[in-house]
Amino acid sequence: MTRDPARDADDASQEPARDAMPAVDARLLVRDEGIRGYVGEFWRKVRSGELGSLPVVIAVIIIWTVFGSLNSTFLSAQNLSDLSQQIVGTGMIAVGIVFVLLLGEIDLSVGSVSGLCAAIFAVLNVLNGMNEWLALLVAVLGGAAVGLIQGFFFAKVGVPAFVVTLAGNLAWNGLMLQVLGSSGTVNIPADSIVAEIYSTIYHSPAAAYATAAVGVGLFLAASLLDAARRRAARVPSRPIAEIVLRTIVIAVIAFVTAYILNRYQGLPLALLIFLVVLVVLDFVLRRTTYGRKVFAVGGNSEGARRAGISVPFVRMTVFSIAGAMAAVGGLFLAGQIQSASQTSGGGNLLMNVIAAAVIGGTSLFGGRGSVWSALLGALVIGSIQSGMNIMGVSNAVQFMITGSVLLAAVVVDSLSRRSQKAAGRA
Repeated sequence: MTRDPARDADDASQEPARDAMPAVDARLLVRDEGIRGYVGEFWRKVRSGELGSLPVVIAVIIIWTVFGSLNSTFLSAQNLSDLSQQIVGTGMIAVGIVFVLLLGEIDLSVGSVSGLCAAIFAVLNVLNGMNEWLALLVAVLGGAAVGLIQGFFFAKVGVPAFVVTLAGNLAWNGLMLQVLGSSGTVNIPADSIVAEIYSTIYHSPAAAYATAAVGVGLFLAASLLDAARRRAARVPSRPIAEIVLRTIVIAVIAFVTAYILNRYQGLPLALLIFLVVLVVLDFVLRRTTYGRKVFAVGGNSEGARRAGISVPFVRMTVFSIAGAMAAVGGLFLAGQIQSASQTSGGGNLLMNVIAAAVIGGTSLFGGRGSVWSALLGALVIGSIQSGMNIMGVSNAVQFMITGSVLLAAVVVDSLSRRSQKAAGRA
């Protein structure tokens, strides 16, 4: 087959031009229009169902405004500081639920797993004298092992996750009762590691402000590094002005939070650990190959399999992560009440952690969400419960209101997905 020299020369002359042309994302062109462009892009996202954290932020504002107007105690520094500690146990378990929901699955056993692991720690450390750090490690590894077992039946055997974890909810609760024995309750000393981690507060104002400064600095550094990496790859990146604006918003939130905490007692260690866990797991989900595989499997498991991703491995590890986070949350809850009993992991805990993940913005349909959903959702659930407790509302009404909020979150998620499909973005 002969080639046309003139055509070859023309093609060659076009190569440098094509190579020099950077990739352009049309959605990023709005940045050239200034504030008007950003406002237009925001409304475009709302109309197409890309709501992000907007609904839950609005919900927090409404909840705080309503309860604050009804009783000034709700917005006091003491109540908000207590709230920041109380949401940690639920929030930790909700983080594991976020991972499972990203697969489009559900784990109904996390409440029982949290109670089981709290019982394991209490029995090993308090009743059998095992070193508390070793007992803590055994409890967390026990939660991870439980999750791995459930993940195996789901990913390898093919039993639906709903059925596996529902069975686990019963089985692990029974094992917890067996571990606790005839006494049914094991009191955890106030100087135990889990009790101290929950109750420790750094009273120096410098601790809260330094934490806020470090957090803002890390956010700014990560944003600048990401922008530099994208520019080096010749793909669109956030302009410096936008990075600075985002950093200012984060700084305001961080330092206002530090100020409120310092007005009461200071920075709770439990809240600090929770934030560190969120940062680490957010990095895992958004910046690692494993995290991209989780989103890929949740978005389209068959497509992920054809792309060479080991779907069973991802599913098993995600359920193992959920089990480990249930154990961590259970230990925080045990440290809060300083005991492990037959009621550990029971009550409305399962409902609250699932509600926290969903209300925070993680989709029930898989493939969309963030670990920060656990913080936002736990804040909503905790704020509702705290406000209604201050107002003296009965548990029956609290359950109905929390259930209504959960239903509203699912409705918003469903309508959001429908809007995205109509706009060709789902």
